[in-house]
Amino acid sequence: MRASAADRGSRRPIGVAIVGSGPAGFYAAEALLAGGGDVRIDILDRLPTPFGLIRDGVAPDHQTTKKVALKFERTALKPEVRFYGNVAVGRDVMLDDLRSMYDAVILAVGTPLDRPLGIPGEDKSGVYGSAAFVGWYNGHPDFRDLDPDLGTPAAAIVGNGNVALDVARVLAKTEVELADSDLVDHAAQAIHAAPIADIHILGRRGPAEAKFTNVELREMGQLRDCVPLADPAQLGEAIGPMSDRDRRLREKNLATLAGFADLDAGTASKRAHFRFFAVPTEILGGDRVEGVRVARARLEDGRLVLTGETFEIPCGLVISAIGYRSQPITGAPFDADRGIVPNDDGRVADGLYAVGWIKRGPTGVIASNRPDGVAVATSIRAAFDRGRKPGRQALDALLARAGARPVGYAGWQRIDAAERANATPPAPRRKFTRVAEMLAVLDAAPDRGDRQSAPRGAGEAARKQPAAT
Repeated sequence: MRASAADRGSRRPIGVAIVGSGPAGFYAAEALLAGGGDVRIDILDRLPTPFGLIRDGVAPDHQTTKKVALKFERTALKPEVRFYGNVAVGRDVMLDDLRSMYDAVILAVGTPLDRPLGIPGEDKSGVYGSAAFVGWYNGHPDFRDLDPDLGTPAAAIVGNGNVALDVARVLAKTEVELADSDLVDHAAQAIHAAPIADIHILGRRGPAEAKFTNVELREMGQLRDCVPLADPAQLGEAIGPMSDRDRRLREKNLATLAGFADLDAGTASKRAHFRFFAVPTEILGGDRVEGVRVARARLEDGRLVLTGETFEIPCGLVISAIGYRSQPITGAPFDADRGIVPNDDGRVADGLYAVGWIKRGPTGVIASNRPDGVAVATSIRAAFDRGRKPGRQALDALLARAGARPVGYAGWQRIDAAERANATPPAPRRKFTRVAEMLAVLDAAPDRGDRQSAPRGAGEAARKQPAAT
């Protein structure tokens, strides 16, 4: 039965709060808007800056990948959407508060913590997780003061995924190669002054099991002053049963690595050593790391088996890139073993949902989060035909009582403009790395628009440039 005009006019919009403004959160907002009907979406982030890992996780020299933020900006500028930056759930507002104010709450907070190596010595100075190290060179405020000591001729990176390649590439690139990146100043100074000549990339399993995308792997062979090296004896591993697509991807990686096996270091000042079947068992040294003890391994019927042989890699820096984990959120259930919020295809409880890595763990690429948003949006549409809770109005009142300082999307646009203005070309921006610096931009010329979404149609860059998807 079709609702009358009077009924439609009396309906309250469905109020949805999304906690986290990374890709998962924005894909969820996009899916909700695409579903039609009357919906109001408020996106909360504890930092004044949106886009999560697009800003703080994607490598600074991968500016094309970062252009997906232009797509998300178009969503942020919709009149149904409001961004609440500098608002932390658990500090300024509790999850239970949000659930009482909104018809639906979507958790899109990701997995911000490093998965531990779980071996003796990983607490030594000079050992870092990739979330911390990448956050440091990307200018995330949480890691501004990490100050890693890069004064070593050799570094070891544990992991065989794209994050391991990102770290290796950033450490290996010359100052000229990084000139058009948004590598932050304090990291650039430390990296360019570092005497690192050998970068060891350690994978527990073989090259056929490596999770590198071939585009990123090939980049390692295009560096100006670093030569990638692989042991041809480790590249004869057979590829087991799998889909044709996966087989093609792995064959490409093996072909690229075979090309690395034919290279000579020549006059390059840096070398990137790909070491497979290498299982770190101990971080060596006193208070500070001096090396890594590694056990050799082989595959038997698809299982990793240690051979009993070990070797040591002298190094003064170890970066673990073996994955991430989440942390408990007050007011939500938590699966400590899997490091996620337990859910049924995104549904956690009545009115509570999860998307992205907090839903399924840290896997996939940026676009892998889109199906999560679609599934949750479908579930919310099925559960609510109209809004029943006050939503945004109640949140504004609570934040005012708490003395919080929300930064709207217009405020972020001013921070963004200041970062771009401060850059020295060809760098695209000079990032602020402390929240106080970001808020100072807004304090310089206070404007009511800092605390609310920009009017529809703002964002010249979003209109003129195509966004990656």
